[in-house]
Amino acid sequence: MSALDGPRHAVGFLTRIPVPFGPDEAPRLTAAAPWFPVVGAGVGALGGGVLALVALVPGAEASGVAAALGLAATVALTGALHEDGLADTADGLGVLGDRARRLEVMRDSRIGTFGALALLVWLLIGWSALRPLATGDAVLALVAAGALSRWAILVHALLGRPARPDGAIHELRVGLPAGVVATAVAVLAAVLGLGVGAGAVALLIAGLVAAGVAAGVRRGLGGITGDTCGASAAIAQVAVLVVALAAVA
Repeated sequence: MSALDGPRHAVGFLTRIPVPFGPDEAPRLTAAAPWFPVVGAGVGALGGGVLALVALVPGAEASGVAAALGLAATVALTGALHEDGLADTADGLGVLGDRARRLEVMRDSRIGTFGALALLVWLLIGWSALRPLATGDAVLALVAAGALSRWAILVHALLGRPARPDGAIHELRVGLPAGVVATAVAVLAAVLGLGVGAGAVALLIAGLVAAGVAAGVRRGLGGITGDTCGASAAIAQVAVLVVALAAVA
């Protein structure tokens, strides 16, 4: 295995950036795991760059247009991967029926009422947290949120067991070395982006979100899935943005 397999598979899995893969090459998520927070920070940096550029337009920062487009850029770069997981998880948990029925609903590509409401709340919280921040603070908050939200995926995978016998979640095994490296990157991004105090709070909240979602879907679905990993990331992202807002309020 090449030394570049980890970052290559992390970028290829978590973003829409074209990455060369062999015709029969499957995602090596275990190798990619240590790079999740790095890729997340990069996604946040791109969103922050868009936000900063749009903020140069008179009135765009005060009106919230810059915040909206910065957040939209992060969604576009990932192909709404995590937001899709949030919507599917909300639909699965919201439907009446047993675990098999809920898992079946989650595999349906159509978005239901619960999924649409979850996405609306996610968007409103994220935008409302970003809008009041000064441009520099908003950029750093997006970078920290990107890193910590992808770190939350690893925490979620570590604390949960797969709900299905198949699926990509079986390929994501977080060992001790990968967990240590990913956590170190997440801590660095949190401290540099939010400061020591707010960074520590954001790290704790991201971990609690990942653990809380794992506990919730264990009861409702019987375990975790790729969608619940995405839901953990999406919720952790806006939670970190709220911490960033509170830190400067």
